[in-house]
Amino acid sequence: MIKVIGGGLAGCEAANFLANAGLEVELSDIKPKSFTPAHGDPRFAELVCSNSLKGNDPFTNACGLLKEEMRRLGSLIVEAADATRVPAGGALAVDRSAFAEYITDKIKSNKNITVVCREAEALPSDEWCIVATGPLTAGALADDIASKMGGGLHFYDASAPIVSRDSIDMSRAFVGDRYGRGGDDYINCPLTKEEYAEFVRRLVGAERALLHDFERGEIFEGCMPVEVMAARGEDTLRFGPFKPVGLRDEHGNKFYAVLQLRKENALGEAYNLVGCQTNLKFGEQKRVFSLIPALANAEFLRYGVMHRNSYLNSPRCLNADFSAKEYPKLFFAGQMTGVEGYVESAASGLLAAIHLFRKFSSLPAAVPENVCVLGALSAHISGVNANFTPMNANFGILRPLEERIRDKKARYTALAERSLEYIEGYKRLVAARHILQQGK
Repeated sequence: MIKVIGGGLAGCEAANFLANAGLEVELSDIKPKSFTPAHGDPRFAELVCSNSLKGNDPFTNACGLLKEEMRRLGSLIVEAADATRVPAGGALAVDRSAFAEYITDKIKSNKNITVVCREAEALPSDEWCIVATGPLTAGALADDIASKMGGGLHFYDASAPIVSRDSIDMSRAFVGDRYGRGGDDYINCPLTKEEYAEFVRRLVGAERALLHDFERGEIFEGCMPVEVMAARGEDTLRFGPFKPVGLRDEHGNKFYAVLQLRKENALGEAYNLVGCQTNLKFGEQKRVFSLIPALANAEFLRYGVMHRNSYLNSPRCLNADFSAKEYPKLFFAGQMTGVEGYVESAASGLLAAIHLFRKFSSLPAAVPENVCVLGALSAHISGVNANFTPMNANFGILRPLEERIRDKKARYTALAERSLEYIEGYKRLVAARHILQQGK
């Protein structure tokens, strides 16, 4: 019996792969008896921040390339995202409730997976196990991990508010994606120069929670609260989440700044304030975001929250196959390994499962090369890095091309083509069912 601890994206991905490879799996999670401060859904694979899994085009977006690599390896998480997607232009966004339901059904209906509600208090001493308890791991288990894995690191992560569709003033907003791509996937909330300046002024001056932690600089750049971005300069948001480039209303008008709202569910009843992850107190969030004309009377279905995420000093304690250097049967997966993002977290679960399966089956190791995003993330968590911090998928971590290509679009296309060609070979190498059928 293989143990997988944690029913998030990484844990479900790992349990599904191992079970489909023919191994008996015990998947344990604290739900539904208890929840972390950021969770509230009793189902598996709950998305606690955005409902977007970022870009979906493998030739222009590194996370899109990572998703395509995972698709070709049979990823449950990407399968679920494709099945429950909501319109979001070039991004792959999902109905988070349908997404969690899809994955929970797949896990609970798999005859090789036994689901157990239990809170782990210590790492298994000598059992095959993948620990995927997430960046909010706390209590006795967190203490045991810190003791055995040489301590832990942490950063702060934030989510954005969600508003009701019916409460958005559409007379002061318009629908459409940037440059006309993707149809009417976004609601756009424009601001004049004066409205934008007042919004930024009030945003920077609003009361925050955990300000003392912010001041220590423990915020992951990819999840920077909007108020922290705004404090860097008045135009920072206009070149970031409020950029108006490529957005025009039905009359062809351009705007000084634009906040985009993205669907949270397939019915379009709720919308996420894109790029507005925040640590403002709840009352301040309503006061400040209501300054945006289209949101003057917005009903907030969920306010943005911030929580501390913990991760391992993985280069010191993990191998490239996500196994612990001191404990050969113990593997880690998810954001606690130092990968950052929904898809990256799921990818680490898939990789940990592939590697555990091969080691369990006495097969040679098969760590992917860094010509693909899966391999580059593996290299990140195990490479020499004195200032190790969480890493998103990006083209910059891939092995450079032999031929220098100056044009970015052409370079990204070449990197993606090389990656997907490599993944086809890697797929044949790690095809678990095929290996088992041959009795190897």
